Amino acid sequence: MSEQHSFPRHARTDAGEIEIRLMTRADEAVVLDFARKLPTHDLLFLPRNISEPKVLSAWISEIERGAFTSLLAIDNGRVVGCGTLVHDPHSWSPHVGEIRMVVSLDVRGQGIGRALSLETFALALSAGLEKLSVQMTVDQQAAIALFESLGFKAEALLRDHVCDVDGKKHDIVVLGHNVAQFGAQLEAYGVPGAVQR
Repeated sequence: MSEQHSFPRHARTDAGEIEIRLMTRADEAVVLDFARKLPTHDLLFLPRNISEPKVLSAWISEIERGAFTSLLAIDNGRVVGCGTLVHDPHSWSPHVGEIRMVVSLDVRGQGIGRALSLETFALALSAGLEKLSVQMTVDQQAAIALFESLGFKAEALLRDHVCDVDGKKHDIVVLGHNVAQFGAQLEAYGVPGAVQR
């Protein structure tokens, strides 16, 4: 991580000022509490159920290994959001990263998701990634609108791709963003540090 993009950081939102910092193993209990308060439907677009302790522990191991970078949004000492950048430099797609994001139900629509998205996006830029993807269930219209406002475009619809705890299947939409092109546009306008800050 570059010095230019260090944490913790602070962001103004409609919910007030929040702290955004890197997630570590010391956060395991508070993140588990956060995840267990999320509606189950919100967890469907994640590859695994992070409200399960063993899954959360494996996630933190991935952070420690360097495969994931996870940011927590903290409001008055409480986790209200989490944004993760997943990147595997040893895969066939070393130039691609995936953003995974969840925000507490009680603070949605107040800019916390946007603040986390921008910080996660900035991590992707500083990591030199060329493309980003994000996925969610098709009914998560606010989340889709948020990512579309950041320049993401729909690339795929995966029908009946996830199955909830009641056995009901849901479609997943995959959105993509050409990060390299966006970075070049920033430089062309003379603002290469606008997102990286």
